[in-house]
Amino acid sequence: MNEEELDKLGRTMAGVLRHFPERYGLRMDKHGWIDLEEFINMVRKKQRRFRWLKPHHVLAIIDTDPKGRYQFRDGMIRATYAHSVDVDLDLPTRGTPDLLFYPTTEEEKDILLETGLMPSDRKRVHLSKTIESAIIAGKVRCPEPLIFEVNTKAMVEAEIVIKKAGNTVFVVDSVPPEYLRLMEPEEVPIIDEEPGGKRPPAEPVEPVEPPASE
Repeated sequence: MNEEELDKLGRTMAGVLRHFPERYGLRMDKHGWIDLEEFINMVRKKQRRFRWLKPHHVLAIIDTDPKGRYQFRDGMIRATYAHSVDVDLDLPTRGTPDLLFYPTTEEEKDILLETGLMPSDRKRVHLSKTIESAIIAGKVRCPEPLIFEVNTKAMVEAEIVIKKAGNTVFVVDSVPPEYLRLMEPEEVPIIDEEPGGKRPPAEPVEPVEPPASE
């Protein structure tokens, strides 16, 4: 695959596995799994540019994704986070770091300090493992995000379930305000680019082109 094909296939995977499997006539089970062969067949049918698509192309994306956004098991594939459809992600709950991080904006920080973190367009709150990954996630919305430090050690002690969804992402139903601390500007490093000189891309959520009609 060339870079353009890789990007477009990644966007299609993100859209189907997180948001709209029904557009491709695919059945998603309650844990978010979709049959790989069915996915391949429907993508080839709906998008002519991918008539050459084979399982190893999809598995290559899964195996090399640095964020761990996808899983493959027993012939099935799924996204591990960022769903807008209802799924029961049976993800690991052990090994949560004592602190996680969440990006926000100047306009939203005060209300979040009062109300806590709640899901918006996603089904769960997504927390970052490092300050740097939170900054990169926040730059999708604003050039200089503010960062909340989340006391996840205290949350776990309070029996709030936090799940590991990717290499740098943890998900939780909500975060009460008492577990939030807004970090001071001097505590937050300046990150203009990702390592290697590439600016962080926005999370792909939809295919580049709409599905063709049946």
